[in-house]
Amino acid sequence: MSDAAARLDLSRLPNFCAHEHWGSINSIGMSPESFRGDTEQGATPNRATRLTDLLLDPYLGGFIWMAGSDPERLAREAGGKDLAQLQERSAAEAFRALRPALARQRLAGTYACLRRGLRLLYDVDPETASPAALAKLDLTIGERYGDLFGWYRKAMERAHFSALIRPVHPVYYGRKQSAETAAAEAAFTRTMLRIDPILGLWRRDAPGRADLVRMTGEDPGDPAGWRRFIAGLCDLAAAGGGVGIKQLQAYTRSLEFTRPSDAEVAWSGDLTEAQRRTFEDWVVHECCTQAHDRGWPHQVHVGTHNLPNSSPLPLAALAERYRRMKIVQIHAWPFLNEAAWLAKMHPNVYVDTNWLPVLSPAFYRDAVRSYLGFVPTHKIMAAHDSTSVEMAAGSSLVVREVLAEELVAAGRSAQLPTADLQQIAADILHNNAVEVYGKGCAG
Repeated sequence: MSDAAARLDLSRLPNFCAHEHWGSINSIGMSPESFRGDTEQGATPNRATRLTDLLLDPYLGGFIWMAGSDPERLAREAGGKDLAQLQERSAAEAFRALRPALARQRLAGTYACLRRGLRLLYDVDPETASPAALAKLDLTIGERYGDLFGWYRKAMERAHFSALIRPVHPVYYGRKQSAETAAAEAAFTRTMLRIDPILGLWRRDAPGRADLVRMTGEDPGDPAGWRRFIAGLCDLAAAGGGVGIKQLQAYTRSLEFTRPSDAEVAWSGDLTEAQRRTFEDWVVHECCTQAHDRGWPHQVHVGTHNLPNSSPLPLAALAERYRRMKIVQIHAWPFLNEAAWLAKMHPNVYVDTNWLPVLSPAFYRDAVRSYLGFVPTHKIMAAHDSTSVEMAAGSSLVVREVLAEELVAAGRSAQLPTADLQQIAADILHNNAVEVYGKGCAG
């Protein structure tokens, strides 16, 4: 960090975590639809959480697989029956077995953020820790995850996180591990209703459909029934701490949503690809209608997958049609300029850089430079999209450092005083999200 950036100290400013997946790890486990944390209120670990659970999360663990490494094979080569058995025998041996795979990721954002988060929250860097220190780290992780929501709150305080929002599946609003754990989570967590699962519910055997029919009291089969069903889900979300909707259709299709009439839609049966697309478009518009009427924001996954077909530019049509619905473009790489243009030209479109530091700090720096030079600063946010609070804590350190450096550079060009830059940073890290998601989210 430059001397000038060091003088712009962002280390203790509150940071609003408006899009997180904490708990998407193996020790908490899966449901038929997705990770338990996304489908069950108050989901806590089914077994002791280990260091390897944090290392082999969907992000870092997925990138390890994509790089050609098999953790189970590495465990067998190290003398274990499998990784779980090796971890049980020795945390240090398990980490040593994974070293060849982790070494390939040391400069990538995912591992770098997790390492920095572990150093911040546990005062241990697994890369340099002794076997005894690794054993203690492993034991401490287990102890803290044994009181999961208490640990989140303590970690949030240490990392200066002000609020937490997580996107969840619709079934989340009808399932609880227990009343006690659900209440513990709800005490500091708000949610976004994921609408992408609804897009597949034309299949009567779709995961979670029977539960959603039971929850809403509506088995949709025609336009009126589907409208009641979607409205009922939004009512349940609102009653259960939901503050908006979220979709990730850009993983598999473009973000261009036509506006089909009721007569154009096939509601069930053996739908063709074209019919499925028409059904999806209709559902997205009905969900946007609900968000618009309720004044809810809409988080939209942009870029990173399904390239080059995940550009945000088609979202202009939704922004113009649903003017009371704030569209928050999340991620956006490699479409940073396109996302900036939409946020510049539409009063109800915003950008959130979450996941970019986890993917690559360089991607985050590129986004900050692109946005600061073009987008009104009240429209820029900085969550983390991490699978663990540890990864989010490390991501926040990257965000604070890079944002300080880039603000100093931009402020020098614009001849802005340090106090103004500090205020812009506070807005990006916290205040802007409060305005988008509501003051009640920040406690």
